[in-house]
Amino acid sequence: MVGILRAFGAGSYSKCISDVKAICLHPADSADVFAVSKTAFTGAREKHSSLRNTNWAITTGGKARKQRNARKEIISMGASLGDKEGPAATEDRKVTKVRIHYNRRDKNYDSWGLHVWGDVRDVTQWDSPLAPGGVDDFGCYWDVDVSEGGKLQFLIHAGREKEFEDVMDTAKTQSIWVVSDYRDVFTEKPDLASIPRGELGLARALWVTEDLLAATLEGDRFFLHACGEAKLSVTGRGVEGGSMKLELKEDIQGLPAKVVEKFPHIAGYKALRVPPEADTKDLVKCQLALSSRDSTGVPVDATGVQLPGVLDELFAYDGPLGASVMERKVTLHVWAPTAQNVRLMLYHSPSGGEPFEVLQMQENKGIWGLEGPVEWIGKYYLYEVSVFHPSTLRVERTLACDPYSKGLSANGERSLIVDLSDSSLKPEGWDDLASEKPQLAAFTDISIYELHIRDFSSADETVDAALRGTYLAFTEKDSAGVKHLRNLANAGLSHLHLLPSYDFASVDEVKKNWKLEDFEMLRKFPPDGEEQQAVITSIQDEDAFNWGYDPVNWGVPEGSYSTNPDGPVRTLEYRRMVQAINRMGLRVVLDVVYNHLHGSGPTGRHTVHDKIVPGYYLRLNKDGKIENSTCVNNTASEHYMVDRLIVDDLRHWAVNYKVDGFRFDLMGHLMKSTMLRAQSVLRGLTLDGDGVDGSKIYLYGEGWDFGEVASNARGINGTQKNLAGSGIGSFNDRFRDTIIGGSPFGDPQQQGFLTGLSLQPNDLHQGDERSMADSLAAITDWICLGLASNLRTYVLTSNKGEEVKGEEVLTHDGVPVAYASGPEDLVNYVSAHDNETLFDIIMMKTASEVTLNERCRINHMATSLVALTQGIPFFHAGDDMLRSKSLDRDSYNSGDWFNRLDFSYETNNFGVGLPPKAKNGSKWPLMKRLLADPKNVPSKDQILAAVENLKELLKIRFSTPLFRLKSSNDIRTRIRFHNRGPSGIPGVIIYSIEDGEEGDFGLAQLDRKYRKVVVIFNARPDGVKSEVEFFRSLQMSLHPIQMTSRDELVKVSTFDATTGTFSVPARTTAVFVEARQ
Repeated sequence: MVGILRAFGAGSYSKCISDVKAICLHPADSADVFAVSKTAFTGAREKHSSLRNTNWAITTGGKARKQRNARKEIISMGASLGDKEGPAATEDRKVTKVRIHYNRRDKNYDSWGLHVWGDVRDVTQWDSPLAPGGVDDFGCYWDVDVSEGGKLQFLIHAGREKEFEDVMDTAKTQSIWVVSDYRDVFTEKPDLASIPRGELGLARALWVTEDLLAATLEGDRFFLHACGEAKLSVTGRGVEGGSMKLELKEDIQGLPAKVVEKFPHIAGYKALRVPPEADTKDLVKCQLALSSRDSTGVPVDATGVQLPGVLDELFAYDGPLGASVMERKVTLHVWAPTAQNVRLMLYHSPSGGEPFEVLQMQENKGIWGLEGPVEWIGKYYLYEVSVFHPSTLRVERTLACDPYSKGLSANGERSLIVDLSDSSLKPEGWDDLASEKPQLAAFTDISIYELHIRDFSSADETVDAALRGTYLAFTEKDSAGVKHLRNLANAGLSHLHLLPSYDFASVDEVKKNWKLEDFEMLRKFPPDGEEQQAVITSIQDEDAFNWGYDPVNWGVPEGSYSTNPDGPVRTLEYRRMVQAINRMGLRVVLDVVYNHLHGSGPTGRHTVHDKIVPGYYLRLNKDGKIENSTCVNNTASEHYMVDRLIVDDLRHWAVNYKVDGFRFDLMGHLMKSTMLRAQSVLRGLTLDGDGVDGSKIYLYGEGWDFGEVASNARGINGTQKNLAGSGIGSFNDRFRDTIIGGSPFGDPQQQGFLTGLSLQPNDLHQGDERSMADSLAAITDWICLGLASNLRTYVLTSNKGEEVKGEEVLTHDGVPVAYASGPEDLVNYVSAHDNETLFDIIMMKTASEVTLNERCRINHMATSLVALTQGIPFFHAGDDMLRSKSLDRDSYNSGDWFNRLDFSYETNNFGVGLPPKAKNGSKWPLMKRLLADPKNVPSKDQILAAVENLKELLKIRFSTPLFRLKSSNDIRTRIRFHNRGPSGIPGVIIYSIEDGEEGDFGLAQLDRKYRKVVVIFNARPDGVKSEVEFFRSLQMSLHPIQMTSRDELVKVSTFDATTGTFSVPARTTAVFVEARQ
């Protein structure tokens, strides 16, 4: 599991971790712990109509039944551990014998056993289940000794294959009957002939091409059933209630290669041919079921049908979608091939009231369209869609916003018809903004600062109170926050990454409804108090704050950041923000979340896409249930129209809002083909044709590989490894974890290169001295590779003295540390919005004797490792201000109190109370000790030192092109690491970057000022002297910027040319240069 946890990296997974639970699988399966969405256990099953009027008693099964219904292979914690507490607690109770009956259609019981625990006399071992005690006319049975009135927990299995798990309450019954492939438990013997075979609430068949279904149903004959009124049901006689029934023939050749390529997770499914007389385009509008029978005609199984494959083949579309404004008319188009009807509802107002006009839309090949007058501009609208919805097994009439909305009313209640080319929605000079964009000669010149829009100004008293927390705060030229950003831009920062600013669900856009913190009251509580978090969590779903990783309408700016969420105001204000940031000298990156959507199902204003084409936009598992590995409602970019919507949306933001780059949340859950197509479309934008220069747009994201898409299970996905060589960047979690220590999901005290591993251990046991020293040496190799852009082909002298390629250095789970093919592939970082801030994690990991001033220096060093690396450096806003969230590890919903930034530099927000208990409670004892100590609160001078540190590092980075090498070949040939091998000084990294001489063969000359640059990272708690023969007789000196640094300690760093010895103080990064004469 360590590999899976590492792969999550800085991912947004933690934002939704409160919505998942850990389930332990039996050791026979895995020692790993998987995160499984709660929603997997809570979906109600549609009852079979044939059972509604019977008098059979069926147990509810409680939690165990929900688990079994969701995923048969999951075993409860009790089953895994063989919980023996039951019998121990009931030793004096009388023992009674109960019976469990079990029926299988194939009558083969030889390999099936019963695993029991709970209030039983003898708990079974997993490898030694109870064998059947006998066979009767129903099937086999087991007799189990149970404490009288106790609860028997049981699981029927054959080796690794699990069939059934439940809890038997012996106070209510002494016998139960279980039927294979049927999910209820009977307390009276059932009539096997009347039990429904199959379930239409699941969709275990996929219609993959016009003439082909794929399924795993057993049986000899197969039938496709359809009903436009959704009256299909399963009885003991099979599927009934349909208006059409077609027999499908199995193709013994199996699924074609092109189908398996598109849907690799169904390789091995049966291929069932649809007869040519089938009217597929009408059938997809119906409730569908696939049933099977044996050779004698007896029903075997039945299931619903997934449609994305056939929809892609028959209805893929590249024409206009959404509301389009032309000279004299407005046109609306919505893709809804499974809809039975679509009507347009037009409204004068953003909410309330009835539509002033209801118009029937016309369908053409799955596209429903309508044309109207230009007077519709400024009007609000919804689509009324009549469509079969698999989540309810009914034809639903839903009201939905437009998936291609370009405007909205507050809280996305209605879509808005808006003309984005209207001059009233453009700030002065908007059309010429492309000519004002900050210069960007190469993507390797990029450096990124990640910032939340509300954090930027919510606590900044130099911003007009009415504009705090809004887009327009960035237009306040004299505010403290704007001055801070402008200073960073002047130092060399190139891009400002804004956390999600599309329409998201978690904040009420109507400001009068907000419940806000009383800061004056909160300041009265102790620095380690529980009171602050209690106040914040009591209003956290009703306040103004959230990170916003819960998208609803991708194409519209979020309304809570606007001064008016109704109408087109948000469009104008977003443009003003982009323009203002560009004029500060920074390009704008939009954080996009295309891997999931907030809503699903046919109801609620936060559901859009799944109302219109149910079961298409969201990725489904083999049972037809929505995958939730990203958090909730995973999207399926492998489907044509989902891919198209994502790419269209990116183009929309680039052209209509002049966004300069995109960061992809959980990018590994998108297909690589989607990422490459997005890159191609965006890079193809031109100043003449589109008003923007697409060749300057950079894409990067979280390339973690986990969930249902892991290892290309749904197609080649956008992971670190798969995107290597594409020029699309991915976050380097190896760099983060080794510098700081541990992982975001491990113990927060686990140490790394900078935080004292081996050199100054804390109280956490991390092995003996030898093992800690070995660990430090190993992770130093990882960091060296990260500094060399984590190139797979970079040859490094390892800590053992061996020459190894980056791809030959492996993580603890056997994955190559290096995955990049070039510097554009890599985004190096040590902190981001996820997890603790850099300052906070340093506070938690360093030993108690480390002083605050030393911890601040560690913060500076972490920033320097990012700033002086090859590839793209990425900084979390506030890293340069010792930013604290009072140790909160997941502040996505922790309000302004824990997330605020102080651009006056008076405070860093440390010690403002214990962070919210839900995510941090297990670490409160450690946190209380740290937060209560006033010596841990930085002074203004210490904060200012951090501010100056980042500016100096950016100036150093941009003082020479040698820190921004553009090719993998340059990195391989110019960068050399010293102090390597077994004799290397632990905790010290020395690397040099060579330049060539003009006119000489070999290395080209890149830098007019410097012939050579040497960087020394001394993470040791003491000063270091390192003699490197390679540098003897060279005229090296401290970098001019460090010679005049605010940091007095770095100034005492020296180089002795006669011996080639560098002297660098404790916890200091020193840069030396050989100047050209």
